[in-house]
Amino acid sequence: MSNILIIKHGSLGDIAQACGAIQDISENHKDDEVHLLTTKPYFDLFKKNPHITNVILDKRLPRFNLIYLYSLMKNIKKYKFSKVYDLQNSSRTSFYKKILFPKATKFTWSSTETTLPEGTKKEDFDKDSVLSRFDHQLKSSGINTNHTLSPDFSWSPTDITQIKNYHKLNKYIVLFPFCSPHLTSKKWPYYNDLISIINEKLENKFKVVIAPGPGEIKDASSINALCVLDNGKSLDISQLAALIKDSSFVVANDTGPAHMTAHLGSKGIALFGSHTTPFKVSIERKNFKAIQVEDLTKLSANKVLEKMILSLKL
Repeated sequence: MSNILIIKHGSLGDIAQACGAIQDISENHKDDEVHLLTTKPYFDLFKKNPHITNVILDKRLPRFNLIYLYSLMKNIKKYKFSKVYDLQNSSRTSFYKKILFPKATKFTWSSTETTLPEGTKKEDFDKDSVLSRFDHQLKSSGINTNHTLSPDFSWSPTDITQIKNYHKLNKYIVLFPFCSPHLTSKKWPYYNDLISIINEKLENKFKVVIAPGPGEIKDASSINALCVLDNGKSLDISQLAALIKDSSFVVANDTGPAHMTAHLGSKGIALFGSHTTPFKVSIERKNFKAIQVEDLTKLSANKVLEKMILSLKL
């Protein structure tokens, strides 16, 4: 039995996307111990993943913090990993490779860098979809990929019966109207208009709710929907997954909760401007679709509702 390491630091959407790749790695190493290196926001979440034996915390302190770097490398080295699957593919994890396995090939350290198709530049390879890149990386490293292209995030929800009872949630639609402050190009501005026409045209058959993150609770007061919290605090990732899983529909900007919805198998739509494409981020699934426009300010609430009604089959 050997120790195998997977590296996946984040972000939330990337975590949901990587579930299929993690499952495939685990199933191809059934006789091995599969460990995962991740950051604090996802440490407890990954402890629930049935395909992982152990979770290792990376605080991701600055690289010039030599004391921390030495401690982390020492901790990783003690497991004597026979193979590493770098699903983060960042400059930081490339730096880790130089320390841990400086001369490693794709059969010891699997990454975009070590599995790049011959004659292809990384910037060209990165234009392909996220899941296709994972699929190529793992296949090139000897992994049979049965799940990589179809991630399954269904292991993530926890029981939120108490929260749902408190908010009297039965049939409900979840909206995710927020995004990171530095990514305002992802933000659709007409959620309140959508709420008004949902209530009017769907005759109040559904409650409309939002579940703001820790930095979004203050802004949530500007959205005319029921704000779902847990004793005044934001839902954690597992609680949020359960809220999404039990919903009738989700409407979201291109953010982490949209990717969670897609890979939970729930119904919903993501709204895209020109910042990227649904294809590149591998978000469209059987029940989850996208609307893409050049300018999100020109996408009307009525257009979004039309797409919702088709999906809800009302």
